[in-house]
Amino acid sequence: MLRAGIIGCGGIGTQKHMPALAKLEDLVMVAFCDIVEERAVKAKEEFGTDDAQSYTDYKELLKDNSIDVIYVCTPNISHSFITIDALESGKHVMCEKPMAKTTKEAEDMIEAAKRTGKKLTIGYQNRFRPDSLYLKRSCENDDLGEIYFAKAHAIRRRAVPTWGVFLDEEAQGGGPLIDIGTHALDLTLWMMDNYAPKMVVGSVYKKLGQQRETANAWGDWNTEEFTVEDSAFGYITMENGATIVLESSWALNTLDVGEAKTTLCGTKAGADMKDGLRINSVKYNTQCVETPKFGAGGVDFFDGEGTKPSDVEAKSFIDAIINGTDVVVKPEQALAVTKILEAIYESAKTGKAIHF
Repeated sequence: MLRAGIIGCGGIGTQKHMPALAKLEDLVMVAFCDIVEERAVKAKEEFGTDDAQSYTDYKELLKDNSIDVIYVCTPNISHSFITIDALESGKHVMCEKPMAKTTKEAEDMIEAAKRTGKKLTIGYQNRFRPDSLYLKRSCENDDLGEIYFAKAHAIRRRAVPTWGVFLDEEAQGGGPLIDIGTHALDLTLWMMDNYAPKMVVGSVYKKLGQQRETANAWGDWNTEEFTVEDSAFGYITMENGATIVLESSWALNTLDVGEAKTTLCGTKAGADMKDGLRINSVKYNTQCVETPKFGAGGVDFFDGEGTKPSDVEAKSFIDAIINGTDVVVKPEQALAVTKILEAIYESAKTGKAIHF
């Protein structure tokens, strides 16, 4: 029975990680930390064991040597140093996405994991969706051939998160690009199995953040707090010549919306997730479209209809710890995502292409 500690008891912790961990038979949650004491206490009462403890200082939580694994669910600014401290205290770590604000921070996290011998993974749960797992198997089977062009989609029309520190550039490192663009890029790189960027050009826009009567999904945002971009776009070329276009927005005047989706174009076939998973090809001199139907079973890690990607993600990481196997989301892969996102921001700031 593994013992887990949760650092950060806000929305991502209480809505994604804790409900998923509560379903596991080989893990219990014994410690909860948040800078707001009431949140830690509430999470402990809802998800913890009878003897679970609550903290406001994560370093005090890490002193508990009975804890096996830590879940870092804090704002982006603290992902790196909390993860490193947790690893150095002898614990495995699941850190929420994005891995870190900067490449240097992400590299330091990987170095700490290697130094301590503990497992580190990042919370890219969209890899565990049925359509994602099906498409990954198709890519691994070379059904698409060489994937030389792709798009990473993370477009919302009016869905700016108005709570927490989402609008705070210092705390988060950015807006939709680092928040949801990170999911779309991770999914795209994973399908391509390509983590070697060569050059990045980026455009970042702050065009709608000062508007009012926005028809936003979660109500009007505070214009004074809105210091991040409302949309960002990247053009990425890879070392092998492949090209990726990344698009992200929380607020954009478009009807072409969709997030955590990828479009792939290969020499044998193509795929997109615009209207469910669609795989297009030419067979017997005929243009064909395959639209898999995802019922119960039949896909790796997918136990039945209704299984949430976050549940599969949680089980996958714990199984890797118990069985000593590789994690699905490797920190080196998440590092490549962070490198590209940071380069998009830097390119937009300097007006120059960023070469790796």
